[in-house]
Amino acid sequence: MTIQSGRECRFTEMVGTSPALQTVFAAVQRVAPTTSTVLILGETGTGKELVARAIHHTSARHGRPFVKLNCAAIPFDLLESELFGHEKGAFTGAVAQKIGRFELADGGTLFLDEIGDIPLALQPKLLRVLQEQEFERLGSCRTHHVSVRLIAATHRDLTALVQRNEFRSDLYYRLNVFPVVVPPLRDRREDIPPLVAHFVERFAQRMGKHIEHIPSQTLGALLSHAWPGNVRELQNVVERAVICANDGVLADVLGASNQSAPMPIPDAASTHPRGQFWTFERSLILRELEAAGWVVGGTDGAAERLGLKRTTLIGKMKRLGIARPARRRATVDPAHEHTEAWLTRTAPTHLPR
Repeated sequence: MTIQSGRECRFTEMVGTSPALQTVFAAVQRVAPTTSTVLILGETGTGKELVARAIHHTSARHGRPFVKLNCAAIPFDLLESELFGHEKGAFTGAVAQKIGRFELADGGTLFLDEIGDIPLALQPKLLRVLQEQEFERLGSCRTHHVSVRLIAATHRDLTALVQRNEFRSDLYYRLNVFPVVVPPLRDRREDIPPLVAHFVERFAQRMGKHIEHIPSQTLGALLSHAWPGNVRELQNVVERAVICANDGVLADVLGASNQSAPMPIPDAASTHPRGQFWTFERSLILRELEAAGWVVGGTDGAAERLGLKRTTLIGKMKRLGIARPARRRATVDPAHEHTEAWLTRTAPTHLPR
């Protein structure tokens, strides 16, 4: 069981600047000030618990408990007691009174992970506490009133479960007040470099190692991997790579054979003394600038693609020593002057200021 309180915001653990992740951030900021129930949807390992923590720690309940329970990890016979508690002697083995998770979370937030695995027989009681904010412990007729914000998460398709009569439709509609979909890692590959840097720093510090260089071949393998286990799998792979690292170089534990289209990393950046995060950030910004034709602002500019403000991107470019390459005037055959005119019209004509 985990209970957390305090005002620390957990956005720092949700690493990435991809548009897909920025959509999640925007949803968190929109729903956090309310008391509405949130349903977090996403594949296993995408970071659904981090989203739940971010909602709690940016809400008015940030100073109250954050209590979590994985519904799939508790046996059916014990889950009701875990949620609502029991009195001494309520059943065989109940040698003492037990406080349930709803009572522990009173005034705060209860996060029920894998809500799709909750038994059908227990769902009416869960629906009642969500609607009425009241329940009874097992073996007691006394009604307890609580003020609990519920955040639920699942990797399962609840609508399909409802159609198969494996999940109550009324409970589903009560949970699905504000859905937040967490994208899989394969849909936000631009977040892999900063995630790798984040995990390398964490594990290197924990193991007392100093990682100075992440080869482009190693990063290419990480970028090309399918990641069926999402961020959790990436975290475990990076931990293994840090364990296997020699002479300050991150090990390639996936192998070059897994690469399909590795992301190029400038050699000068990859060995820069400011460390691997400088490498990744500079490479990512260069890639998006080139993709945007070196247009910084605007709807299709690099700042929009990176999920940054224009002024923020310009500041990063100055700090990382990124400047737009000098324009080259192409030599065009006189018979194709219209092509040269088109190039002149469409090429970027200004540097960011």
